[in-house]
Amino acid sequence: MSTELIINADSKKMDIALLEDGRLMEYQTQETQNEFSVGDIYIGRVRKVLSGLNSAFVEIGHEKDAFLHYNDLGPQVKSLLKYIRHTQSGGQKTAMLDEFKMESNIDKNGHMSDVLPSGTPVLVQITKEAISTKGPRLTSEISIPGRMLVLVPFNDKVAISQKIKRKEERDRLRKVLDGIRPKGFGLIARTNSMGQSMEDLKADLDTLVAKWELMFSHLKSEKVKSRVLSEEDRISGILRDLFNDSFTSIVVNDESLFLEISAAVSAIEAGRDKIVKLHTDTVPVFEKYGVDRQVKTSFGRAVPMTKGAYLIIEHTEALHVIDVNSGNRLNAREDQENNSLEVNLVAAKEIARQLRLRDMGGIIVVDFIDMQKSENRKALYEKLCEFMKTDRARHKILPPSKFGLIQITRQRVRPATDIETSEPDPEGSGENITAPINIISEINDAVERMVKSYKGRIILHTHPFVAAYLTKGLISIRMKWIFKHHRWIKIVSRDAFRYLQYGFYDAKGRKIKK
Repeated sequence: MSTELIINADSKKMDIALLEDGRLMEYQTQETQNEFSVGDIYIGRVRKVLSGLNSAFVEIGHEKDAFLHYNDLGPQVKSLLKYIRHTQSGGQKTAMLDEFKMESNIDKNGHMSDVLPSGTPVLVQITKEAISTKGPRLTSEISIPGRMLVLVPFNDKVAISQKIKRKEERDRLRKVLDGIRPKGFGLIARTNSMGQSMEDLKADLDTLVAKWELMFSHLKSEKVKSRVLSEEDRISGILRDLFNDSFTSIVVNDESLFLEISAAVSAIEAGRDKIVKLHTDTVPVFEKYGVDRQVKTSFGRAVPMTKGAYLIIEHTEALHVIDVNSGNRLNAREDQENNSLEVNLVAAKEIARQLRLRDMGGIIVVDFIDMQKSENRKALYEKLCEFMKTDRARHKILPPSKFGLIQITRQRVRPATDIETSEPDPEGSGENITAPINIISEINDAVERMVKSYKGRIILHTHPFVAAYLTKGLISIRMKWIFKHHRWIKIVSRDAFRYLQYGFYDAKGRKIKK
């Protein structure tokens, strides 16, 4: 598998596309002045305690008060509050915790008002960005992630990623981290720590400690409702979490960003900065690498798949609903059960991609095509779990219900990516239509089905603009059909057709059913 990172940056925002084998898998937009990102650490003030919810609203400078639940305080919150007081009063001289006396853990069944009364300054970290009418979600159990390790202050434990299965490697990492762990800090070994030397692990730890020291210096001088440590931007986060040998290129259209990313890649692995490329072509970077086309075809309400099947994706305040449709894929003369399984498996792979691509979180309900055989339902469930393994977000998949629905819960830390792909009707109807680029994919699939099911002469009638697009150039789309199917498809432009209207006809002008 080859992985490419394509970055389109301007003065206001930065669009980031992650491609695997040329297929768009993740798409994120980052505002250049975006504050209140997941991972940012703030010194906030408790504005109001909600006794009924055992939680509090905390002021951090966002237009909406952030939400902090008692369960998100962390057992060592008393030590954290003491550290804040001593730091801001000048009693804490160093960021490190060697001489710091820890307080006792809070009662896991305690009350927010007993720990954080109104007006209390508290160090908090954003775990979810503001979504819809809700403000950011917070935790006071601070953690600072690196590429291999996560630093957890006011803790004394070493934890190993569950994805590291080998007992020998888990024991080795635990022994190494116990040896380098600073007093008063816990460590979590991420998957990337597997096989790494003590020197590399220590270097990653030193970077995290430096960030904690930077936060300490800001904490001494900043007032409440101020950010004291910023999470890395999303590009750095992607490099930190995903960068591996499969990365073949990182293309960026901004020179300063190019230099920054080159340095970051070189710091991760010396010599790999050669894969970072500056895009200087007059063709926009997303156009050159086919990202714009994939965005148009992937973010609509209807998502086309192979052989006429498609997904319908609906979003509500509480959940996302995905409906799998066979379109013209199923043939009554063939085995319906096997056809249903085939379409469902294709849909499962596309759904796993869509969840990553749109960063859909919360509850997702998927209505697959009904299947009668229990072994087929089991095969579908197992395949969906397999396709979801590459998803970095925490998720859980339930087996099919008695109604044939599969429910997925997926970690939601920011609003789902929602891109408008419809366009105004060029014929002036005043309505929006599906992105015209989708019609080409739809016609391609229809032609493939047609040449298999109909042996006579095939004539395609379509709008003049579409007809011109299909026939333009020496190696036109129609010429590619000839190479692939060994059939000549005549194309007739019809002035009477709507922009996205098309149909197949035989030599006598009779319409052929698709």
